[in-house]
Amino acid sequence: MLAHSAQPGMSRRRDARAKTDNAALGRALRYLWRYRGVAAIAYASLLVSTLAQLMVPQLVQATIDAITRGALAHTLLQLPAAAQASAAQRAGFTLEQLRVNQANAETWLIAAGIGVVGFALMRGLFAFSQAYNAERASQGVAFDLRNALFAKIQRLSFSYHDQTQTGQLMIRATDDIEKVRLFIGQGLILGLQALIFLIGTLAILLLTNFQLTLTVLPTLPLALVLFMVFGAVSQPLFTRVQQKLSALNTILQENLAGLRVVKAFVREISEQQKFNRATDELMQQHLVVSRIFSFLFPFVFLIANLGQAIVLYFGSQQILGGTLTLGEWQKFSLYLIFVFMPLGQLGMIIAQMAQATASATRIFEILATPNEVGDKPDARALPPIQGNVAFENVTFRYFGSTAPVLAQVSFDARPGETIALLGATGSGKTTIINLIPRFYDVSEGRVLIDGNDVRAVKLDSLRSQIGIVLQDTTLFSGTLRDNIAFGRPDATMEQVIAAARAAAAHDFILEFPQGYDTLVGERGQTLSGGQKQRVAIARALLLDPRILILDDSTSSVDLATEYQIQTALDQLMRGRTSFVIAQRISTVLNADQILVLDKGEIVARGKHEELMETSPIYAEIYHSQLVGDLVLSVPSFPSFPAVP
Repeated sequence: MLAHSAQPGMSRRRDARAKTDNAALGRALRYLWRYRGVAAIAYASLLVSTLAQLMVPQLVQATIDAITRGALAHTLLQLPAAAQASAAQRAGFTLEQLRVNQANAETWLIAAGIGVVGFALMRGLFAFSQAYNAERASQGVAFDLRNALFAKIQRLSFSYHDQTQTGQLMIRATDDIEKVRLFIGQGLILGLQALIFLIGTLAILLLTNFQLTLTVLPTLPLALVLFMVFGAVSQPLFTRVQQKLSALNTILQENLAGLRVVKAFVREISEQQKFNRATDELMQQHLVVSRIFSFLFPFVFLIANLGQAIVLYFGSQQILGGTLTLGEWQKFSLYLIFVFMPLGQLGMIIAQMAQATASATRIFEILATPNEVGDKPDARALPPIQGNVAFENVTFRYFGSTAPVLAQVSFDARPGETIALLGATGSGKTTIINLIPRFYDVSEGRVLIDGNDVRAVKLDSLRSQIGIVLQDTTLFSGTLRDNIAFGRPDATMEQVIAAARAAAAHDFILEFPQGYDTLVGERGQTLSGGQKQRVAIARALLLDPRILILDDSTSSVDLATEYQIQTALDQLMRGRTSFVIAQRISTVLNADQILVLDKGEIVARGKHEELMETSPIYAEIYHSQLVGDLVLSVPSFPSFPAVP
């Protein structure tokens, strides 16, 4: 199945990627609907604060006009009484109007000042509400996206993780989601604010002075075209920034995980050079984006200054012609700032939107990735199993490969049997045990448990009945007890201790001052290889599984500890179907079936005595290891320390 669906799977991923390129940001914004109440408060607050800001130029006009009228009235009323009437008439006022203007100038000034302060307080209050609630909504969206992404990564099949670097996934779960959050919490709000400013300001300007507004309008399409070009150019640039950042993070993650290897092989300088190259590439990509910004904003300010110059010229003509007051001209100038201020913000908005679009595309590429190993729509829960495992003509190919890793493999393991898998590296041993819990799907044939095709049952019900100790031991940050009880967090302390005793881990755990409450450190670095392996065995045994998989589970312990573990396992594997991969043939001499693999095929099978007579490969492995085991077990050779 895997091989047959490889190309369609790639096609599906390409199709998904094409859709998310255009709609990814829209899909991210749909998460905002879950926080529509908070978002509604933010947008309503934005509307009120913006309208309050739009009222300020009106008060400025009223203030300036009141002052100029009062000053004019004061000047004219200082003239001789005979000249006042004619002077007032030439100024367009009556004497009564002059007296009213003079008397009310201070009142208008105080009222306008109070109005400006009131609107400022209103704007500040609602601006706080808008910013706080927008942040709440955006953090909620980021929370949902992170959880959805983490859940998807957890569910994706091994074949996906085989082809994807850990650093890439980490960047998408952190930086890419943060880019989307910033746009929702800031860019979207700024965009709506810019739209309200632009529409509201143009409406007021057209109603205030239609002719003067028309002189400024031709500059707006020029600015809009400039920003549209910037958006089209910048989006792929931001995508490349995220790609460079992912590459840098991958190098960092790999070096932190393999720091001991780097130091052991004295590769610090070369790894530093590799990191420097990745850092330089990221910096150069940021500089490319910065050049675009540096080119854009001077043009925006040039267009804004051009608009101001137009208003200054034509406004002055109207003032001299008596059709425009000084207050109206000042109001027009302030509103003109409100026109070009959104255009200035548009640069940041488009930049954030381009980043968010690129990041959302990368996020939804993962969320849209089909899981090649998952529950079918009609999958049923696997009932409690007896432990019969059968491989029927199983062939397996890894994704994108034509060469089979397993070819026509068939065997039957009855409940309670121990099946040993032997063979050289790359012979297919690990692949067999990966197919039992359905980490991968077979390319051909079937894997059956108690007669149930593993592809027809729910994964959780399948894997919860299988205990696994993998060759690469992974422990998690936390206590030793937490790690042993990883599969059964509700296990009692007595059950944890019993599992640890069975895995020969109890004694060394008690040697730590804090016992089972000892912190193991990141990836279990505070434990030796043998100690980590025994904790992992205890973790599997605590599940009390009907099927037990031990992938070279005693490879990291010395001969004495191996004997202790093997003695315990001999008791614990009774009644369980056990699959054992072992490099040392001495650990599987009593297996019910020994399968000898070579190049993906079973070349011999049977018990130890049978294979010694019928399989040259098995006999050769046995005799080559027998001498080494005897040497290592002789107590008179202190120069051979225990294997760590």
